[in-house]
Amino acid sequence: MPKVLEFKLPDLGEGLTEAEIVRWLVAVGDVVAVDQPVVEVETAKAMVEVPCPYGGVVTARFGEEGTELPVGAPLLTVAVGTAAAVVEAEAAGAAEGSGNVLVGYGTAAATTRRRSRIRPATPTRPAAAPAPAKGPVPVISPLVRRLAREHGLDLRELRGSGPEGLILRADVESAVKAPDRAAAPATAAPAPAVAPASGGERVALRGIRGAVADKLSRSRTEIPDATCWVDADATELMAARAAMNAAGGPKVSVLALLARICTAALTRFPELNSTVDVAAREIVRLPEVHLGFAAQTERGLVVPVVRDAHTRNVDSLGAELARLTEAARTATLTPADLTGGTFTLNNYGVFGVDGSTPIINHPEAAMLGVGRIIPKPWVYEGELAVRQVVQLSLTFDHRVCDGGTAGGFLRYVADCVEHPAVLLRTS
Repeated sequence: MPKVLEFKLPDLGEGLTEAEIVRWLVAVGDVVAVDQPVVEVETAKAMVEVPCPYGGVVTARFGEEGTELPVGAPLLTVAVGTAAAVVEAEAAGAAEGSGNVLVGYGTAAATTRRRSRIRPATPTRPAAAPAPAKGPVPVISPLVRRLAREHGLDLRELRGSGPEGLILRADVESAVKAPDRAAAPATAAPAPAVAPASGGERVALRGIRGAVADKLSRSRTEIPDATCWVDADATELMAARAAMNAAGGPKVSVLALLARICTAALTRFPELNSTVDVAAREIVRLPEVHLGFAAQTERGLVVPVVRDAHTRNVDSLGAELARLTEAARTATLTPADLTGGTFTLNNYGVFGVDGSTPIINHPEAAMLGVGRIIPKPWVYEGELAVRQVVQLSLTFDHRVCDGGTAGGFLRYVADCVEHPAVLLRTS
């Protein structure tokens, strides 16, 4: 008899506790190889293909597309053992992959997408999903605990619909909408002064959109931010870019030049490349610059991170920015690509706007915003002229520095934009 093994949603790393099923890559009855991706999920940080560590026949799937599952919940069951097709699948997997699932990301050779089905001589039904193993109830995710706390719900009074009675987000949301919530205990959160409209479309704050909402809310709650801004004449910067591109080689983007300016400015003003350890009441100045940049995608705003940006020249920065931008566009960024930033560059000028007051990307200490570069009247060498002008905005954590430091940083950035030769002193 074939042995039925259960594959659970693995730990996807970076503190992630749940993921949403975006697309199943296999169906019940399909033959899968070791390390073959079986489902595409969306975490709060990225889209991830999850490979299965078993080779065999899929006998059950748990969760429809759009369902959110906690780490440790069953994903599917696989029958391994006697069928010739199963043996072939396992052999193929052994040849193409290592058999070791890298916590949520698979192995380098896991590229097989075979969807062959076993065709038994006599009709049979797929094996039933095995009964859940006896043991301790999985840990309730922090997100579910926070949601319950915000609505004044006691988790001990809820009945979970997840595996082994695990309380899921859907259970909390159902309890919140229950009619008897009107008689909630005194510890419940107070009702809003104005009831929300009954009509209108409701969009769940989950996945990337939910992660962005949580981070922005936390930033505004915890960080005493301030913003300063300045207009700068970018004519010479644009002329320098045109000359570099005319010389041949990889094209230089405006974003790459701004990234290089940022790393030079952070070398002079390291206070802004830091974070605040609230518990220890300490400012932690960071030795490396991991430069994040805001990228708008169909699934929402993401902030990929250029590692060790302080060690890169313009060409290296441009190549990495292009790689990460393409990965963001195709939803192939990994959680590692989206974490660990120490300073963020936000080029909102691509949306046709001049200025903004950026919200700091918690737990960083500052963000530089760049508006569109457009022709404007400008006094140049004592005469009125039409020049390429840009507005630069710096939002900073007032705990890590005072206005003098922030102003010095922003003025240096503006000087580099107006006179790119200034960078020669720090290159």
